[in-house]
Amino acid sequence: MASSDLRAELDCPVCLNIYTDPIMLRCGHNFCRVCIDRALDTQEGSGCYSCPQCRRKFRERPPLQRNITLRNITQHFLSAPPPDPEPSISCTYCINFSVPAVKSCLHCEASLCVDHLNVHSKSPEHVLRVPTSTPGNRKCPVHKKTLEYYCTEDSAFICVSCIITGKHRGHQLETLEEAFIEKKEKLINNLEKLIAKRGRTEDRVRILQEHKARVQGKVDGISQRFIFLFRRHLKRLLEDLEKEVLSDLYRQADLIFNPVNDRIQQLEVRMEEVSRKIDHLEELCTMSDPLTVLQEPDLGDLFDMEDGDDDEEDRERRDNLLIDGGDLVGVSRMVSTGLSDIVTSIILGIYIQEAVDILLDKDTAHNGVCILHDKKTATRSATPHVRPDTEGRFMKYHQVLGSQSFSSGRQFWEVDVHGSSRWRIGVCYASIARDGDNSLVGCNDVSWGLYRRGEDYVAIHDTDEIELPDNTLGNKVRVYLDYEAGQISFYTCAPLRHLHTFTATFTEPLYPVLCVEEGSVKM
Repeated sequence: MASSDLRAELDCPVCLNIYTDPIMLRCGHNFCRVCIDRALDTQEGSGCYSCPQCRRKFRERPPLQRNITLRNITQHFLSAPPPDPEPSISCTYCINFSVPAVKSCLHCEASLCVDHLNVHSKSPEHVLRVPTSTPGNRKCPVHKKTLEYYCTEDSAFICVSCIITGKHRGHQLETLEEAFIEKKEKLINNLEKLIAKRGRTEDRVRILQEHKARVQGKVDGISQRFIFLFRRHLKRLLEDLEKEVLSDLYRQADLIFNPVNDRIQQLEVRMEEVSRKIDHLEELCTMSDPLTVLQEPDLGDLFDMEDGDDDEEDRERRDNLLIDGGDLVGVSRMVSTGLSDIVTSIILGIYIQEAVDILLDKDTAHNGVCILHDKKTATRSATPHVRPDTEGRFMKYHQVLGSQSFSSGRQFWEVDVHGSSRWRIGVCYASIARDGDNSLVGCNDVSWGLYRRGEDYVAIHDTDEIELPDNTLGNKVRVYLDYEAGQISFYTCAPLRHLHTFTATFTEPLYPVLCVEEGSVKM
C-alpha cells in the first residue's frame, strides 16, 4: 500500500507518468520539464501565465527551477529492483493443501516446505537451491546430474559427467559461482557506463535548456524593446513631427495670407468706390434735365480720382507677384527629413541600446583645458596647467581625446554643449597632429567634426566646411559611428534630428575628440 501511494506521488499531473527531469514552480507544484514548457508555450500571448494544477497566475513566464530532490527520488525508484513476489511455489509433498516451499532439491526434482526439508536427505547428491518451479532445468539433460560448471568456449552449462566423457576436454571451465561473479562484474561495469552516459546526456540536455532559456530571455528583452520603439517611441516621434509640420504649414500660410488679405481689403475698398461711381453715372444716364447732366464732372475727372499714381498694369503686376510668391515651400522637405530621422531613430534603438560612456584622456589635454574629477567634463581654464610635455598632448588648440577608441561595430555617445558657445566635437585618428594649424579638429584628413560659429553650425573635414541649415541645435549633440559602413553622423538629441553624415573608409581606430574655447563641454 505504501509503495503504491509513493508511486502515485511520483506522477506528473500533466502526462500522468513518472516525472522526467522534474521542475518546481514558485507555487510548489512539480511537472516534467517538457510538460511545463509545452503548457507555458500555449499560454504565450495571453498576457499572463498560470500553474496547470493550482491555476496560480504569474505576470511573467515563471523561471524553471529543477527539483533535485524529487529527481533523485524518481531515479532511485526506477532503478530499485521490484519487490519480491509473493511465494508461488508450493511444497511437492504437501498434497492436501498448499504450503510454500523454501527450497528445491535438484536431485529429487522436488520442492520442499520447512517440515519436509528437515527430514530430507543430507547426502551430497541432493543439491538444494532456492525454490523453483522447474528444478529439472538445472540438471544436465544428458547425464541428469546437477549443472556445476560453465564452459566458456562453448558457452554451455555442464555437469561432472560432461567433463569425464571428454566432450569439453581442454576447454576453459569455470564453476557456476565463478562465472556468476564474473558476469555480475561485467553487468555492474556496463551499468556504471550507462549511468555515466545518462549523466552526460542529462548535462547536455541541461546545457541546451539553459541556452534555450538565455535565448528566450534575449527574445523577451528584444521584443519588449521593439514594442516600446514601435508603439510608444515611434508614436511620440510621429506626433512630434505632425505638430512641427502643421505648425510650419500654418506659419507659411500666415506669411502668404497677410499680404494677400491686405491687398484684398484694398481692392474691396476700391470696388466700393467704383460701385458708387457706377451708381451715380447710371443715375445721370436716366436724367432728362440737360442742365443737371451738364453740371457733372467729365468722365476723365472721375477716373482721376483713383488713388495712387500707378497704372492698371503696375497694379496687376504686383498682384501676380503675390500669387507667384505665395506657394508653400519646405513642407515636403520637412516631412521627408522628419521621416528619415524617425527611421534613423528606430534603427539606432534596434541596434544600439545604450550610449557609450566616454572618459577623457588627461594626458592628451591642452594645458588650457581642465579635466574635472568625473573625467567627462572639459572646461576652458583661465590659468594654464603645468603638465608634462608628452607626445600625445595638444599644444596649440584647446583639445582633448577620449580614452577609448573604436575599430569596429556601431556605437554612439552624446556631448552636452549647453555650457559653451565656442566648441568643436568629432572623431579622429591617433595620428592627428598635436601642434600647428592642421591639428584642429576638421582641419586635416584624419578628423571629422562639427563646430559652432556664432549662431550657425558647421560640419568640417579636411578644411571643407558645410554650413548646416538648422541652427536650433539644443543642449546635446549625438555622435553616431558605424565603423564598417564608414559613417560618422551628428544628430540633435531632443528630438532626434539628423544634422550631417560623413562617409569615408576608415583605416585606423577612431577616438572621440572635443575642443572647448570657452565654458565647458561634457561627454
